[in-house]
Amino acid sequence: MTRDFVTFYYPGLIVAESSSSPIDGWDVQAARALAPLEAYGFRFTTRERGENDLDSHVSKTSGMYYLGGRIETLPEVKARATDKDRILISNMEGNRYGRIVHTWCGWVQPFEKGDTVLS
Repeated sequence: MTRDFVTFYYPGLIVAESSSSPIDGWDVQAARALAPLEAYGFRFTTRERGENDLDSHVSKTSGMYYLGGRIETLPEVKARATDKDRILISNMEGNRYGRIVHTWCGWVQPFEKGDTVLS
């Protein structure tokens, strides 16, 4: 048995919060229509369960789809940096994040291969 899901991500107190729902296929427009107002992004997963499996497992995961945002590279962050950006730069360098995305709600997330910013 195979089933597709969409997981929406929201700003939390310290870390992101999420909620998942079944969806008919990896349809970006359908997911956008389902997105709660508080969500800053979503990703798709496909879960599978074999006849003898007790539980399902994730067999495929999409990149993140951000509901708006602005991408910035490490050199761009350094060029415009103020004292407030010291920790951001340190985190980007330490974790080898070449790009980040500033979400519409003010969260900053690593922007990884396969991620997309939707306008």
